[in-house]
Amino acid sequence: MNRQPEAAPMRAWLIEPLPPDVAQSVERLCRAEDVRHVALMPDVHLANEVCVGVAMATERLIYPAAVGSDIGCGMAALAIDADAELLADETTAARVLSGMYRLIPSIKHSREAVPEKLPDCSHDAPLSDSRLEKLKDRDGRFQFGTLGRGNHFVELQADEHERLWLMVHSGSRGMGQAITAHHLRKANADGHRDRLVSIDAESAAGQGYLSDVAWAIAYAEQNRLAILVAMERLLAELFGVAAIPESLIHSNHNHVRREAHQGQFYWVHRKGALSAAADEAGVIPGSMGSVSFHVIGRGEETSLCSSSHGAGRSLSRGEASKTINVRQLEREMRGVWFDHRHAAMLRDEAPSAYKDIHAVMRAQRELTRIERQLRPLLSYKGI
Repeated sequence: MNRQPEAAPMRAWLIEPLPPDVAQSVERLCRAEDVRHVALMPDVHLANEVCVGVAMATERLIYPAAVGSDIGCGMAALAIDADAELLADETTAARVLSGMYRLIPSIKHSREAVPEKLPDCSHDAPLSDSRLEKLKDRDGRFQFGTLGRGNHFVELQADEHERLWLMVHSGSRGMGQAITAHHLRKANADGHRDRLVSIDAESAAGQGYLSDVAWAIAYAEQNRLAILVAMERLLAELFGVAAIPESLIHSNHNHVRREAHQGQFYWVHRKGALSAAADEAGVIPGSMGSVSFHVIGRGEETSLCSSSHGAGRSLSRGEASKTINVRQLEREMRGVWFDHRHAAMLRDEAPSAYKDIHAVMRAQRELTRIERQLRPLLSYKGI
């Protein structure tokens, strides 16, 4: 008789009981081989294989599903030397949105705008497979500086003092997906569908995956910075205002890396979880119609020094599309400029499809300290 593996210890910071499907997914993760600790963030919700809003620690094995396919996805925030009054009228907002469509496409740049060479990503290290290298030169260049779809966005926001801020949420685009798919195909799942695919970190396959992850994280970081530069250029052209470079906050929430916790080294996986080490700065967005936060980590060891990466979905995209109509979206977005022509396509990103960000922040007071609250003024989503 086969005995079920003993479950790893788990800590949770939740705003509501776990739905049965989420609880089942978490139980599976806790019983996966070599998993030593699991932490659930208040934005936890169902996703492929491993839920979003999870941090976990292993000693030897790497689980690509606990990183996610958008490797290095994260947030960047940058203050602008201007007041919120800059976006006071519809004509001005329309000019900004028009410029964003031109400079920051959602999928790929036109051939004329593609960079000849990518910026230095992890010291320009070659990827582990020649097919990935070919994708780097093709998709990597054409998608560099683009936003992506889904919940990726650029927002103009105002802080409590009416200072204007930029916020960008984007990742490694198609490159992260290609890297993840490549390594999952290579990994041996030994025919058991109920087991998560893992890779030994000390093996050649594990070293190849970790090297590719480092490259994808660097690519995602450079991608966000390129979007910020495009926005700086646009705001300078339209209004003659400039960014404040020293205000930059930049972090990612999809990664695996070696960290020490309670005197022992682990491979810490974060999927939709922000690193929140003591005094570490981070960004936690709400929905496209609710406030966001700049935070400082408290270094809570039982959370693996992690926090939520956002509000977290309360409705799946399918559920949101079925239950939220255009009129409801527009009502929830009152006071925030966005492109109403695409309202039907944005229903699954409506504020009511997400958890209450204030409840999320209250649930994780042990994990982060709020430094700044920002309200959205203009929201740009890829379509």
